[in-house]
Amino acid sequence: MIPVIGLLIGALVGVVLDPTVPLWLQPYLPIAVIAAIDAVFGAIRANLDGVFDDRIFISSFASNVLIAAFIVFLGDQLGVGSQLSTGVVVVLAMRIFANAAAIRRNLFNP
Repeated sequence: MIPVIGLLIGALVGVVLDPTVPLWLQPYLPIAVIAAIDAVFGAIRANLDGVFDDRIFISSFASNVLIAAFIVFLGDQLGVGSQLSTGVVVVLAMRIFANAAAIRRNLFNP
């Protein structure tokens, strides 16, 4: 439940403060958000499975965001940024849906 609360608080703070994102950072923000959502869904799944560890969640959250941003940066440097961005989004979306399915099975199966 802690990851969900943290996500909600972060979203609320973002809406209230209305931060501006620098132009150089704008291509990386959507990828970072999707990577963070992947980490949150993984944490929810781990919590329901009874194996949640806060240190693993924090390291997963940070590493997912950094690796995804690095892949997009590398794609930009190679001139194929949109293709690598699409690849990152597809992979992370598949993980999000897999975790959502596991959460659903865990909640609705006796």
